[in-house]
Amino acid sequence: MSTPDRRTLIADTAIATVAAAGLRGLTHRAIDTAAGLPAGSTSYYFRTRTALIGACYQRIEELDLDDMEPRRPGSRAEAAAWLGIMLHRWLTTGRERQLARYELSLEAARTPELESALHRAGLAARARAEAVLAALGADRPREAAELLAAWTDGVLFDRLAGAMARTRPAPDPEELTAVAHRMLDAALTAG
Repeated sequence: MSTPDRRTLIADTAIATVAAAGLRGLTHRAIDTAAGLPAGSTSYYFRTRTALIGACYQRIEELDLDDMEPRRPGSRAEAAAWLGIMLHRWLTTGRERQLARYELSLEAARTPELESALHRAGLAARARAEAVLAALGADRPREAAELLAAWTDGVLFDRLAGAMARTRPAPDPEELTAVAHRMLDAALTAG
């Protein structure tokens, strides 16, 4: 396995571990075991726990930005459908990644050396949203993107970890598209 592949495997395994066990489960040894790697492999690539957490941020950013690849929707309806699909993906097949992102975000809030990686990822996601909102005619696309990012995070957090998360039915793509449409309407009106 080449070096980039092993780094990706380690980061993906670390993300899965954080989603399942929280940060208390994130150890070099646990990642080696879960990834099926020889003992010491994770610490070879990521010497410190902070470096391993940084690899998680980088991988989550990469995967989230791939999901957010702008398609320059021609209408609000197209943009809402795109956002609804993305929300559905993040609540189903990407659920683990989003749970880890929230856990890691809390750690970054308490650990100054991790803050810049989280900040960079957040800016990249907002830049993608800003481009879409500008294409849809937002007067102040940066402000609209801030609102849309906050609302999107709110929907995700509520559905993944909120008080009613365990009792809600499975995410429905049509419902999420309707929610996305309302969020876009509000963001474009405010921004």
